[in-house]
Amino acid sequence: MKEKAARVEERREKRPYATAKHVRISPDKVRIVLALIRGRSVTEAMAILQATPKAACEQVFKTLNSAAANAEHNKGLSVDDLYVAEAYADQGPTLKRFQPVSKGRAHHILKRTSHITVILDTKEDK
Repeated sequence: MKEKAARVEERREKRPYATAKHVRISPDKVRIVLALIRGRSVTEAMAILQATPKAACEQVFKTLNSAAANAEHNKGLSVDDLYVAEAYADQGPTLKRFQPVSKGRAHHILKRTSHITVILDTKEDK
């Protein structure tokens, strides 16, 4: 059992991160917003998210804020030294619904969900 725990700990992400699961917005819409902040500093990314008029910005902002808080609280890092190393949105479970239409028929409606992950890292001064 100790060997398995050691393997899991070895593969665990060392950088501060945050994940928002089962967010009720399509991953394609979230990926557009994530492309705006990838590679930027945390403070700059937060400013961009507050100024961008996209529906996914609110959820991405919450996830980014959570990752910054995790870095500050758990790792003891300063938010000023952090940047968005990775940001991606995976597809979550799809809610399947029906829309009634004429003549007693029904159309499928797929309500997609996302898992948003933001990974931060420290800036390397060269």
